[in-house]
Amino acid sequence: MDATELKERLTLDAYPRSARYDAEWVADNMMGPHPLWLMESLLELVDLPPGTRVLDLGCGKALTSIFVARELDVQVVAHDWWIPAADNEARIADQHESARVEPVHAEAHTLPFAAESFDAILSVDAYQYFGTADLYLAQLLTVLRPGGTIAIAVPATVDEVGVDPPAHQRDHWAPDFACFHTPRWWRDHWVKSGIVTVERAELVPHFAEHWLWWCEVTDEWARAHGRTPFEDETALLRADRGRTLGFARVVARKLSR
Repeated sequence: MDATELKERLTLDAYPRSARYDAEWVADNMMGPHPLWLMESLLELVDLPPGTRVLDLGCGKALTSIFVARELDVQVVAHDWWIPAADNEARIADQHESARVEPVHAEAHTLPFAAESFDAILSVDAYQYFGTADLYLAQLLTVLRPGGTIAIAVPATVDEVGVDPPAHQRDHWAPDFACFHTPRWWRDHWVKSGIVTVERAELVPHFAEHWLWWCEVTDEWARAHGRTPFEDETALLRADRGRTLGFARVVARKLSR
């Protein structure tokens, strides 16, 4: 598979903005499902005018930060704990977005930002790692202005999973899947905080199908280029076929005092 075929196979009608980006760049920097597809799905529900100050929480290798800055002409802080800021700074500079994207290395519970310093918080495939704690939302939203938007895309389940995983997933289920919940669970989790009004909480349309397609294509790409494919994730999604897993997108607005 060459770069042209990779781009053709990863160009989906559902994500026209993402299709304008170099598919090889995305595949070479992947840390999970296609991050631009997920961020594009969030931007369908979020209105951010030019100049908005955005926190991209858990941005990984900053692809989503570059995408948001370029697509919306906003100022983005690219936060991550796993990826050093210097690494992201080089990626951002390579994409000529240093004027709009600032990388920051910090843990999600100790964010080095002033109170109410952001107009919006976006997070793709990261919030589930820290945001299921009952008290986290209130701690996080100290850096968001009243009336500001928080929007996340996270791995989700169609129905809540109990003590035992679904029978078709027993060979693939992992302990960290305990942080996967339904859109309704996320809605209730945020509403009970009393500090936001939840505007949308739903499964990303058709994303179970798109997630598997991404895995299958990038596994093939990895093998063709001597890299390690994400075969466990692909096997999980093939066994599931959308019966249990997908991604949720949740959008809320911080209440005024």
